[in-house]
Amino acid sequence: MSRFELVIHGGHVVTPSGVLAIDVGVKDGRIAAIGQLDSGQAAESIDATGLFVLPGIIDTQVHFREPGATHKEDLATGTKAAVLGGVTSIFEMPNTNPLTLTAADLAAKFAAARGRAWCDHAFFIGGAAENADKLHELERIPGCAGVKVFMGSSTGNLLVEDDTTLERIVRNGNRRIAVHAEDEPRLKERKHIADEAKHPRAHPVWRDETVCLKATQRLVSLARKHGRRVHVLHVTTAEEMEYLAENKDIATVEVTPNHLTLSAPDAYEKLGTRAQMNPPVREMKHQNALWRAIAEGVVDVVGSDHAPHTLEEKANTYPGSPSGMPGVQTTLPLLLTAASRGKVSLERVVDLLCHGPQRIYQIAGKGRIARGYDADFTLVDLQAWKTLEDKDMGSKVGWTPFAGMRVCGVPKMTIIRGWAVMRDGELLGAPSGQPIRFAETISPVS
Repeated sequence: MSRFELVIHGGHVVTPSGVLAIDVGVKDGRIAAIGQLDSGQAAESIDATGLFVLPGIIDTQVHFREPGATHKEDLATGTKAAVLGGVTSIFEMPNTNPLTLTAADLAAKFAAARGRAWCDHAFFIGGAAENADKLHELERIPGCAGVKVFMGSSTGNLLVEDDTTLERIVRNGNRRIAVHAEDEPRLKERKHIADEAKHPRAHPVWRDETVCLKATQRLVSLARKHGRRVHVLHVTTAEEMEYLAENKDIATVEVTPNHLTLSAPDAYEKLGTRAQMNPPVREMKHQNALWRAIAEGVVDVVGSDHAPHTLEEKANTYPGSPSGMPGVQTTLPLLLTAASRGKVSLERVVDLLCHGPQRIYQIAGKGRIARGYDADFTLVDLQAWKTLEDKDMGSKVGWTPFAGMRVCGVPKMTIIRGWAVMRDGELLGAPSGQPIRFAETISPVS
């Protein structure tokens, strides 16, 4: 009998102790040994010579549009794009139609993912006035990623614009709340700017720095009042980063590859509404502040905010065009390219995409290459260059805002719980994603 089901040998393995030339042995879907192993003791072996073996990438913010808008994405196509990009686990957002507000809504999503999702998955419950007093129970449903709140209007109808409702949500529960922090009253009073401009270059003017900072300050104030941990999603401004750096004891921070890569005004002139998202792509001074916050340790996580719309929808005249862009497949290549240019270390990339998500959301058994953890791996070639093209995107919408960009660092293999699901851009086997387990929930989903 083989000692291991799988041994990955010959690669450079990114462990909590550093990048090591060691082997990894897998048994029963988990990491069973790390060190110099005999691949002859394995039922299967993978030669990772010339490759780097990362922990499986975790994307904690995706919108896969199911149910209600499956003409532009669904759980099957969204998770396909994920594994093509080296992502092994995703957290899906609740602004679907119907909204994800009840235990039945969560159960329906898990049922829809069964046998169709290519990667492991968790679903957020939406925080709203109608379920605020039940969130302490709903957030503990196995497989629930936690509570998501929209303080500013975006895609869908999930919106909490008043502090009374927001406070009810904050005080009802214990797990970290993920928040889209834009101030809705200010958005409403400034909407005329977008209406009059009729061009997406006005997007960061309408949804300005104050829109974000004001909402973030309101959120942190309530969080501190009730001792509730919060996670501020897709932070875009220098002002917010300065404020959040002083509040790290209660607030964690996410940025997106879109805001780290695209900048105004060039993105709007080149891409038009394809560059439109909420909060907006901003000027270089803000992008530079985001990179500085990564270097200084203020940023905890990079999430894609994969939010696809069809090109036909994006062709509507601004501001009637929807906000959001696909990104789950391109996050890792974009960050590896930044690493190749010296903007960030490989170890920091792994921290932002693996260790950080595990740490702040208390994911059980994922996010690092360590004995006893799930055997989730992303194998990458850090010397390979590739041009991103629309035709290679797994998302149903079939486009990327980064089309034509040369990236360095190509995902070569995606392995989930010891099973290879992607190799050299080809899917393998059948979808077998499972619900993610959390330390703060009761038990794993059956």
